Amino acid sequence: MKRLLFLNLLVIAVLISGLYLVIKKGDALPVKPVDTQTQTLLAAKDISKVAVPITGMSQAIGQFAENAKHPLSLLLLQILLIIVASRIFSLLLMLLGQQSVIGEILAGIFLGPSVMGLLFPDFFHFIFPANSLGTLQFLSQIGLAFFMFIIGMELDLSIIRSKARDALFVSNVSIAIPFLMGVILAYYLYGSYAPAGVGFLGFCLFIGISVSITAFPVLARILQERNMTKTAVGSLAIVCAATDDVSAWCILAAVIAIAKAGAIASALFTIILAMLFVTVMLLIVKPFLAKIFSKQLSKEDPGKLIVAFSFLTLLCSAYIAELIGIHALFGSFLAGVIMPQNINFKEKITEKLEDVSVLVLLPIFFAFTGLRTQIGLLNDSHAWTAFGFILLVAVGGKFGGSTIASKFTGQTWKNSIMLGALMNTRGLMELIVLNIGYDLGILSPQIFAMMVLMALATTLMTGPSLNLINWISRKREVARTQ
Repeated sequence: MKRLLFLNLLVIAVLISGLYLVIKKGDALPVKPVDTQTQTLLAAKDISKVAVPITGMSQAIGQFAENAKHPLSLLLLQILLIIVASRIFSLLLMLLGQQSVIGEILAGIFLGPSVMGLLFPDFFHFIFPANSLGTLQFLSQIGLAFFMFIIGMELDLSIIRSKARDALFVSNVSIAIPFLMGVILAYYLYGSYAPAGVGFLGFCLFIGISVSITAFPVLARILQERNMTKTAVGSLAIVCAATDDVSAWCILAAVIAIAKAGAIASALFTIILAMLFVTVMLLIVKPFLAKIFSKQLSKEDPGKLIVAFSFLTLLCSAYIAELIGIHALFGSFLAGVIMPQNINFKEKITEKLEDVSVLVLLPIFFAFTGLRTQIGLLNDSHAWTAFGFILLVAVGGKFGGSTIASKFTGQTWKNSIMLGALMNTRGLMELIVLNIGYDLGILSPQIFAMMVLMALATTLMTGPSLNLINWISRKREVARTQ
């Protein structure tokens, strides 16, 4: 116990010292000036105003063309195409033994400028004109808010408390090591890939959080599909990922506040408000909800009033988080965490939200991310070398850090390496962080594309890594028996 406490303190001390040294050195780097002269407005030709002779067939065809370009028609067509592509890619990847989320990410990249925009540019610009992307973005954010609410509800804090000692240590190390490595890497990437006008502090913090996050939902699905949830490594992985998730969202909230303010001192007010918000939600709102829900929770159906009140809590929490400046998704996650721990209640709420958010709205988020991902920007050896280092830091820091930390808690080498492979899964959570960084203008299109590819690669390697570890373990057991 004392040893792990000392190691925890040592990890935190090394992280703080490393961050201080790198940030102090990085602050001396010159910030690229914003070239305002290059910001010009492009006049778009409105081909919808071409004169059409008012005769029977011509008028019908012209009206059809006008209807096809109507915002609602276009949105429905986009959603239809996104859902079909997501289902096709998900089925293909599941046949290959991979997670459906990988197929959804690939579907988004396929629909974006990297594939469809390159092969069928006219069709791509017709389906996804620039002025329609704002609507897709808002829809995807609503889907993410619902999904983060579900993830918050599925988070069992009692399980975290039961394995808090080992899980907290593994989680701390699995965040601290890749975070510090990411900040160091950002020092070398800043000059070439930071957007104009962005300071080193915000850039390095977003690179750090991007390489240190774990996708709790994807990891949980992998364990469930492999029947590993009740194994020693599976139960530890769930708790570590849940702890990692909570820590990552808290760190992300602080990073967003600092990035928006431009300096740590300027962000203190936002961070204090965020801490006050979390405290009120946990100590006041949570008991209040448990009290007013207590009579209804015993019933088989929670009732429309309870469901409506739950959604109201979700929307209020998301709104307050957005007002504070720590992003609406953090508020959605926190709203899920404070919901009553009643299994029947959770199942009913999840039932009402999951199908729409997972099958319709989340694929829109993946497609929107794909529309932002321009792999063609990685057009020279320097860019691909930078991507290689990002992947190396992400895998080495997360996989290596989790493995070593797990071994320190008394796990076998096999279980430790398996835990490292599981904690290296990123997927959806990584894409959420990247999109926030992109929206804030902190991540350039090049870095964004590199990070999306890194998220795809690290999620893709989880299944094969576990298969390889099991194969090597079985081979060694056979060798010992002979």
